[in-house]
Amino acid sequence: MSRATLQKDPKDVAAMFDDVAAKYDLTNDVLSLGQDRLWRRAVHRAVGAGPGMRILDIAAGTATSSEPFVAAGAEVVPADFSLGMLREGRRRRPSWPLTAADATKLPFADASFDVVTMSFGLRNVSDYPAALAEFVRVTKPGGRLVICEFSQPVVPVFRTVYSNYLMAALPTIARRVSSNPDSYVYLAESIQAWPDQAELAQDIGDAGWSEVEWRNLTGGVVAVHRAVKP
Repeated sequence: MSRATLQKDPKDVAAMFDDVAAKYDLTNDVLSLGQDRLWRRAVHRAVGAGPGMRILDIAAGTATSSEPFVAAGAEVVPADFSLGMLREGRRRRPSWPLTAADATKLPFADASFDVVTMSFGLRNVSDYPAALAEFVRVTKPGGRLVICEFSQPVVPVFRTVYSNYLMAALPTIARRVSSNPDSYVYLAESIQAWPDQAELAQDIGDAGWSEVEWRNLTGGVVAVHRAVKP
């Protein structure tokens, strides 16, 4: 098991995301200096969505992350535990099957999906090893997992600069563009407490996934982990 992550009551986390739902996508674009678009494209390539595929996009928020999969012809179920995010998503995409879901107790049958993907959400799950095991359960044999999450920069000097940005600049910018700037203080703290690439890969393997690998993006600020259900 990896080192301890930042603990926060799940109800508080859900309420935090409810508060930021309306401006969430814009705020992420600003705070990531536009890098989030590159990260999501990398996820799209890793998922490899296409016609005939059924994809669970967990922690989908307003379902912006699901758009490329839908455009590729896949059947996509965007799911999230924040009702505020889901309401905003339904306002924008009323015909999509947005679903309320707890990542540790998914409301789906065994072997329901070809791919389970989660971007920038695993860090907010109170028991993320349980979520990783749930993802195994709902994935078809031979199906895949794609996790995109903040990680640890691999260059020491860059790691120092990044840490300073997280704890100083990010909360300051958030006060100008976010409806709930305090939530981005939690964001910064949770990123620093999160396991590094190798630790998360170990946890994914321990949950029952095989062929675990990762790719660093933006010097390791973000990593995309991939795995296969045996």
